Amino acid sequence: MNPFNVMQTAPNEIAGADKSKSLKEQIEGLIKADKVVLFMKGNVNMPQCGFSANTSAILNQVGVGYKTFNILSDQDIRQGLKEYSNWPTFPQLYINGELVGGNDIVTEMYKTGELQKLLQK
Repeated sequence: MNPFNVMQTAPNEIAGADKSKSLKEQIEGLIKADKVVLFMKGNVNMPQCGFSANTSAILNQVGVGYKTFNILSDQDIRQGLKEYSNWPTFPQLYINGELVGGNDIVTEMYKTGELQKLLQK
């Protein structure tokens, strides 16, 4: 129970965007919040879709530190990110400010070792 009605976040979850900025600046700020940022449905403790759960599990398996943003918590960011990245689905993984892709791409990159190499840069 949360008597103060304060938004609860999971460890390493980005709580929210800076609403004093334009939507593009908000998105760029979130992307640059860490070297590795995963925009997902839910959070690592309670993913809200199987694809988000799988992608976060891969990042956990690799052992990389990363931040997440729950796109279900902010419809403006959710829709804006689709347009910003020209990628219509979630999760979306960013490394060093660049879109890597969604669950299928991350899974394939993990299987080939390409993801691990990219994360070492």
